[in-house]
Amino acid sequence: MDSSDQFSHINDKGTANMVDVTEKTTTQRVAIAEGYVYMSAKALDMLQQHNHAKGDVLSVARIAGIQGAKRCSDLVPLCHPLMLTKVQIDFSIDEKASRVRIEAMCKLAGKTGVEMEALTAVSVSALTLFDMCKAVDPNMVIQDIRVLSKTGGKSGDWSVL
Repeated sequence: MDSSDQFSHINDKGTANMVDVTEKTTTQRVAIAEGYVYMSAKALDMLQQHNHAKGDVLSVARIAGIQGAKRCSDLVPLCHPLMLTKVQIDFSIDEKASRVRIEAMCKLAGKTGVEMEALTAVSVSALTLFDMCKAVDPNMVIQDIRVLSKTGGKSGDWSVL
């Protein structure tokens, strides 16, 4: 078995290769990812009250996540540039755990999945939250970024839920 039988991003010469999706069927594809930013109670309260010096943290983090999803192929080598039709970023605050949950949904009609875009959206949103709140809490932790579900494509639907 040569390396191209094992790894889709390595060609028969063993070098990095962008997968050819030309012949794949176009299907509706959706991926949902999540991640968490843990922060001090003070930083979380300021976030909820819109009292951080840098402004409306969640609005900026939402825009950053959307931009991150759209730029995924610029950040991740061999990732296909995709024509996303929807990117949605939602935040929920868990005061008891002193954290912000980030959920990203990416959608398109295409020939390749959108899991990487959803993961990038969550990651960039989390980095933006960190950047905008670090003056109050430099000890924040970004954790548990993962894909929750994906639909579409040859491999079908998948979910941890």
